[in-house]
Amino acid sequence: MRRAALSAGQLYQALAALLRQTMLGEGPPRKLDHLRWLVAPDLLSFGYALRTTLSSLIALGIALWWELGSPQWAALTVWMVAQGTRGKSIAKARWHMFGMVVGTICAVVLVACMPQAPLLYVLSLALGIGGFCFIGTLLPGPAAMTNYRIHGMRASGFTYAIIALDGVLAPDHIFEIAMARATYITLGIVIETTVSSLFQYRLENRARNRLATNFLQALGGATRSLVRLLGGDRQAIAHSTDVFGTILTLSDQVEFAEIEMGRHQHEGDHARAALAAMTILMSRGLELGALLAVPNSQGNRYQATAAQATTFLQTLPTRLAGEQPIQPVLADLALLRATCRELASTCLEEEMVAATHPPVDLPLERALSREGQILHKLSEILDEMALSLEQFEMSRNPQPHDHFHYGMRTYRDWRMAFTNSLRASVTIFCSGLVWVTTAWPDGLTFMMFVSIVCALFSTLEQPALATKAFLHGTICAVGMSALLDLWVIAQPTTYEMLALCLAVPMLVGGLAFAYLPLILGAVAYNLFLPILIGPLNQGRMDEIMYFNTALPLVLAMVFAMWMYRVFLPFDPDGLRWDMRMAILRGLRQLAARRKPPAPVEVVGRGVDSFVRLSSMAGDTAPFVLERYLGGVLASMTIGLNVLRLRDILARGVLPTGAHRATQDMMNRMQRFSGRYGGQYGRTARATRLAVEYLVQCEQTEINLSVRVEMLRALASLRVIETQLEQNQPFFDAATPYLDQAFPTVQPAQKLQ
Repeated sequence: MRRAALSAGQLYQALAALLRQTMLGEGPPRKLDHLRWLVAPDLLSFGYALRTTLSSLIALGIALWWELGSPQWAALTVWMVAQGTRGKSIAKARWHMFGMVVGTICAVVLVACMPQAPLLYVLSLALGIGGFCFIGTLLPGPAAMTNYRIHGMRASGFTYAIIALDGVLAPDHIFEIAMARATYITLGIVIETTVSSLFQYRLENRARNRLATNFLQALGGATRSLVRLLGGDRQAIAHSTDVFGTILTLSDQVEFAEIEMGRHQHEGDHARAALAAMTILMSRGLELGALLAVPNSQGNRYQATAAQATTFLQTLPTRLAGEQPIQPVLADLALLRATCRELASTCLEEEMVAATHPPVDLPLERALSREGQILHKLSEILDEMALSLEQFEMSRNPQPHDHFHYGMRTYRDWRMAFTNSLRASVTIFCSGLVWVTTAWPDGLTFMMFVSIVCALFSTLEQPALATKAFLHGTICAVGMSALLDLWVIAQPTTYEMLALCLAVPMLVGGLAFAYLPLILGAVAYNLFLPILIGPLNQGRMDEIMYFNTALPLVLAMVFAMWMYRVFLPFDPDGLRWDMRMAILRGLRQLAARRKPPAPVEVVGRGVDSFVRLSSMAGDTAPFVLERYLGGVLASMTIGLNVLRLRDILARGVLPTGAHRATQDMMNRMQRFSGRYGGQYGRTARATRLAVEYLVQCEQTEINLSVRVEMLRALASLRVIETQLEQNQPFFDAATPYLDQAFPTVQPAQKLQ
């Protein structure tokens, strides 16, 4: 007995020590870091979870009060629409409502056309959801869960599936079924938007402040990269992957701030223009890094100007914070720009003197020419900075009667759209075959859950990873609903007690959704928990109903994840190969098209490819990923300089020989594939020969205007030559360009 008592006492002491370590903060704090979202959430996360839980319970209560047949769909819709900010919630609610209308109409048409043809019915359902995925992939913005244009198509597929599969057993009542589902969804949207509006305070001011904060965040990353570049790190821009991703993400978030501001005066358009100018500024930095690689180009004038620019850039984010006026900043920037232009002109004048007064000092003339080129490029960077700051000021202090517009850019990938559509259609059709061939009583439920998953995730680049996280959240929902269905909810007899029982599980789901690493699993938990609970006025979810719903749900998640891994699986090697071929094809088109695109479109496509490539890294070796990322940025830089060379050739100012050498290089670029017949070597050789010829012509040219034009062409040719040389493993594809071939690739050497 004493031993037992001692053991009990020791057990009590151990439990008390464990409690003190975990709850009172004693011991290593890192043990609770992964649970901080639950035990110590921040105020915004807790507010979101509380608000959404209240909205969901209110929608559920109203649906029960109206004695609707499936009230859980109202609570589910609240969780589908609710987001952390007012702008996101309204945007998602609008597109969800649009998708609901489209999906409802398509489902009614489907059931009315073929109620007695099971295989044709399943095929039409699969093709319909595949069509929604196809359209959604082509809509503006990245294929992310926060892109609510794509969510409109996801909602269309979601509504299309649940109405069509509910109506297949009762086609004569399809209109009533469709109206019931539309009522649930509309009720959930209205309740969520109404309740969330009550939690907003000074929404317009906070939206304007968010625009300014987002710009300063992007500006801080850009200035740090430029400071490293001016300090001598020529690869500073190429290694700033986070800056490009931040700029693209913040640009896509501008529309939510516009919604929150209500009647705005084009603040969002100016913010998008400011971020776009910052992207072009970063591309100019890539060109400056290429010119800095030229020997004897960094003279004393450039060193002094770079030091002044570094000091200005280091203090710039601090000077723009708060409500400080921007006029002193713009004045200092204008002075710095004038200094750069003046020094570049001085270099040109001294070069002209050295070229026209024998004896000619060729080394001095070349050094002056190269220093003038990088000073001119630094001036272009500062010009883009000034444009970005001016647009930022217009977004922070809008002017009346402003009609400025800068729309959202989109870059369609038709091949990806077809792949996403085919993947969703085949997965849904195979699930329908399981139902038709096995006559499984719950086969329709299984097919409905598979259709929901395909509608939600087929537009993502890596749906297998998303469904894996979704499966984890589904298992948590199944476990929680088992506790609620089989023990807790069997006892309450009033809605108030039911809401009290559901409040804590829903609150946990809301906190998990506000924690980024758990967001996909939380989506599954929040969506399927109301379905598995299935509250009704005249009954409860018993054991048989629970298992007949939970089993098809889990099997559907496993089936969808398996199909995503088997049929058209995510292949990073193949996607990188396709992206690379598209980049080379784009360079050929830039040199050959009669009407080339605008520079901002070239930069936008390059940044979009850069961000996509960064997101699909996976298990790729850092060496391989670095080569690809560097190649994407190099292709963007080459494309911009190809456009400049086209403008120079179109003006017809270059001498005959220089014009011919530049045109020969452009002709080689029009056939640049990098794969067949040594096209990489021929293009690089033509670029090098053009540089050498223009250097010789420029040394003897005495006409100032012609010399300036030749220097511009020479700067672009040098940038192209440097990028082709430094990224030879990316552009030279004489052998199959697979990841396994990279370790054998030697660093690029200068072509002899």
